[in-house]
Amino acid sequence: QVQLVESGGGLVQAGGSLRLSCVASGRSARLYARGWFRQAPGKEREFVARILPSGSTYYADSVKGRFTISRDRAMNTVFLQMDSLKPEDTAVYYCALAGRYDSGGSYRTMMAYDYWGQGTQVTVSS
Repeated sequence: QVQLVESGGGLVQAGGSLRLSCVASGRSARLYARGWFRQAPGKEREFVARILPSGSTYYADSVKGRFTISRDRAMNTVFLQMDSLKPEDTAVYYCALAGRYDSGGSYRTMMAYDYWGQGTQVTVSS
């Protein structure tokens, strides 16, 4: 079993920055992608960003140009650097790991991921 643990959330003023981390541990699994999702109160969980072993990244339009996903060489740890934060970025942020091929090829949906962290709260005040 793979365990994912996020850290780095907190309270920040609009325009500020936060850096989230997610460490994977447990039984090794083939990694196809690592991703970040978020869920705001009363809303569905939504895709934020993902990174492939090749280093290829993809971002939701709402965070493009402000957030950066990165990883260590082994993809055991992934990061989400969040700059120019807005109040609408307030949510619980979840990291995820895909251990199988996504037939859709995009790794932008929840269904593509097998393992999830417990989430970390990010609150952006105006």
